[in-house]
Amino acid sequence: MDYKSFIKLALEDVSKTAKQSFGKIQGTTKVEDSNQVFTETDLKIGRLLIDKIHNAYPNYNIIDEEVGVVDNKSQYTWIVDPIDGTSNFVQGIPMYGIMLGLLKGDKPIAGGILLPEFSELYVAEKGKGTYCNGKIIQVSDKKNLLDSLVAYGIDSHQEDPKFTKDECLLLSKIVLKIRNLRASNSVYDFAMVAKGKYGAYLNKTSKIWDNVTPQIIIEEAGGIYTDFFGKPIDYSNPLTKTNKNFTYCAAAPNLHQQLQKIIHEND
Repeated sequence: MDYKSFIKLALEDVSKTAKQSFGKIQGTTKVEDSNQVFTETDLKIGRLLIDKIHNAYPNYNIIDEEVGVVDNKSQYTWIVDPIDGTSNFVQGIPMYGIMLGLLKGDKPIAGGILLPEFSELYVAEKGKGTYCNGKIIQVSDKKNLLDSLVAYGIDSHQEDPKFTKDECLLLSKIVLKIRNLRASNSVYDFAMVAKGKYGAYLNKTSKIWDNVTPQIIIEEAGGIYTDFFGKPIDYSNPLTKTNKNFTYCAAAPNLHQQLQKIIHEND
């Protein structure tokens, strides 16, 4: 089975599990990060996806946000994010999703995003484009930020209030250059960039499982996906990077360039 077909079937199969619990369960705040919430549904979906990977690709590595790392000494690593946007999920807000992506070495080569409450499935494979429910999609063709909606995910840093204050100052400069700001702080925002509804999505606080799948989805839709400051994202030795902070700037090409100008002027 090719990667796209496996991803599609795996995500569709766990969609029912997410929908059954949506808005009906309590979340627990993670001790190590008060911005992060997890639920029993995260664990259940993660285990279901891991079982599917074990059956189809028994020799591949796995990184799951909640379950952890499976090291099979492979050059291939599946990245599982059982629920991205768990805080939304718990509150009954439909902007959440399930992500499954694949690295070959340090390069994203396939990925899928499922938005259960919108019945939308996004899949991409290297060199084959990005599809939403079977139809090819493209990032925005808008030329100017002032004509574009831009999403920005921001977490509070209780341990470093200055970081958050400085980030809000930069955000204000970005807002002054765009049409409007959007912020579900979830994979929903990536999906809107991939299908050209939003021009960009940025975040300075994320993990490897927040990035691998969206990167292949955005790039195959014609977008540019870098770290926040425009540099390539480093996924080398991915099994060692589960605690590393990642940043991202995902955008249509023209808009990515304009955002980087604002970011570096501020820097």
